Amino acid sequence: MTAVPFSLARIASTADGGRFLRLALRLDAAGSGALGLGGLVGATALAPLLGTTSTAMMATGGFLVVYALALVVIAGRPAISRPAAWTVVVGNSVWVLASIVTAMGGPLTAIGVAVVLAQAAAVLVFIDMEWLGLRRMAA
Repeated sequence: MTAVPFSLARIASTADGGRFLRLALRLDAAGSGALGLGGLVGATALAPLLGTTSTAMMATGGFLVVYALALVVIAGRPAISRPAAWTVVVGNSVWVLASIVTAMGGPLTAIGVAVVLAQAAAVLVFIDMEWLGLRRMAA
């Protein structure tokens, strides 16, 4: 049996000057922006399928587009602000919790619940990547 040449602790402690955090923020921006634009453009068609209103779809889509732009700004700075990055991690965590509450208690269809939980799972991946990026930035 051979030893694994790396460990999770070693990966997390590898200093990279914020490169991984920048990548994580940009991926989060791309996902948020795509979901937001989809919500804005397809609100009328998607709302009945998901079990929500077109107004709620447009509001959420608009928020996500603005959020994606903020992530692009944060990731594009010469030095990423740690407080800004932590705000993203906390905000994403609140988003996941709100998504779970919405999926459990909202008037969503089965497809709507699946979509809400799937995007929450994707946001969990972004949270993990951003947290790891913060660790690697500080190492």
